[in-house]
Amino acid sequence: MAPQQRIISLLPSATEIVCSLGLKDRLVGRSHECDYPPGIEQLPVCSQPKYRSSGTSPEISREVSVILREALSIYRVNVERIRALEPTHIITQSQCAVCAVSTDELREALNECLHQDNITVIDLNPKSLEQVLENIVLVSGHLDVQRKGNEVVSKMKTSFEDVQSKTKECSHHPRVAHIEWIEPIMVAGHWMIPLIEMAGGSNVFLDDGKRWIGFEDLILQDPDKILIAPCGFSIQRSLKDMPFLEKKRGWNALKAVREHEVYIGEGSHYFNRPGPRLVDSLEILAEVFHPDLFPAKHCRSGWMKM
Repeated sequence: MAPQQRIISLLPSATEIVCSLGLKDRLVGRSHECDYPPGIEQLPVCSQPKYRSSGTSPEISREVSVILREALSIYRVNVERIRALEPTHIITQSQCAVCAVSTDELREALNECLHQDNITVIDLNPKSLEQVLENIVLVSGHLDVQRKGNEVVSKMKTSFEDVQSKTKECSHHPRVAHIEWIEPIMVAGHWMIPLIEMAGGSNVFLDDGKRWIGFEDLILQDPDKILIAPCGFSIQRSLKDMPFLEKKRGWNALKAVREHEVYIGEGSHYFNRPGPRLVDSLEILAEVFHPDLFPAKHCRSGWMKM
């Protein structure tokens, strides 16, 4: 491992990956959303959103849509700060224009003010659980700690298997709707699909690429349980936007609502971060789907019942 490594992470999950590899002390900068593990918030912030992150779900959606429609990035990269931090590695992503600073945006910013030859840009783009694990190994390889990366992945797989070994024998697999944005409604995809299955649930919405749905689709599926964990939202933040669902005609007629099986998940720290804490995300799902098998150790910190 090269002692001169200086890492900037512009993606919360990447920050957690770097720390799981034992390289927290190599981080010299972070994104505005990187907030875990504790102590990370002391690092210089190298990006900011152009939209009001304090807005409601529909307000954020509208503002982001306008910015993207005008072919603009929704984040500002502080190039001068990045230059001052003299990074050897910058980790970002190309998957989602809303999730974090994109690789293209970063390269454009770097080309303006920096000599990019001396900076390794690591692009993470996971679209499945397997690719999340591959990304951990990828990062560990770039940072010369691949053995540690393999250990982290092996430990995660063991944890996944431990949960799945308990749920695969269940006679009942509740039909689940996992909601990742409240208004408009977006449902789970990517790595969340296998996690829902491992946790002993049956996802009512197929992973066919159509993640934005109408409320009538939710009524049509009428799931046994609904777990609401919007991207980037804490439990308390999600609760503020629940009226957008609760006021819809037909909400109270849903089976999950009638039987008090609606849950709020900590989207900001768990489900939406494709990194080591997907293990915790799986445990949260299992606690919600099969409370008779799994003690509620993440209750209040990772989920709460409405």
